[in-house]
Amino acid sequence: MSEDDAKVLARIRQGSLYTESEAAFLAPRRRADLIFDYNQTRPGDTDRRRSLLEQILGSVGARTVLLSPFHAGFGSNVHIGDDFFGNVNLTFVDDVEIRIGNGVMIAPGVTLTTTGHPVHPGLRVVFRRFSEPIVLEDKVWIGSNAVVLPGVRIGYGSVIGAGSVVTHDIPPLSVAVGVPCRVMRAITEDDLRRVPD
Repeated sequence: MSEDDAKVLARIRQGSLYTESEAAFLAPRRRADLIFDYNQTRPGDTDRRRSLLEQILGSVGARTVLLSPFHAGFGSNVHIGDDFFGNVNLTFVDDVEIRIGNGVMIAPGVTLTTTGHPVHPGLRVVFRRFSEPIVLEDKVWIGSNAVVLPGVRIGYGSVIGAGSVVTHDIPPLSVAVGVPCRVMRAITEDDLRRVPD
């Protein structure tokens, strides 16, 4: 990596603005062809699907289920723990790392985006952007069509309601819903008794 590329990478990791052309040196980390192959693979071809996931993702745990299709800007910046379930149309905008813990469940149509753009149009010239990592701790459940924005950490065991837009960190063991997403209540032992028969 050149000295100039190292400086750009440091800026990206700090959440500073950068352009697509400045970050072009990262293009070899994109796994678009492998993602296409995964999305065309038969659901029953589990060995092939697992092999492709290991090539696409930065790391992948045991007993991972990721239904097709899924989409990713890179793929290589996504790290998934054990016992993960991702439903159809999961999108990773992974210009920087997305770290997903163990036992995480994600419903259809969810977007995890590490990248945003400045509000002022003068700063969006040449497609300037910023990127901040996302972390989903163990046993998080995210409902259908939710969007998780750059820099968000969702705490252990929390539930994000369908259609929510998560703009800030969510503490552990919380139910959070809405646009913008807000904590509605804590998850308690009483929730063990609310399971339908």
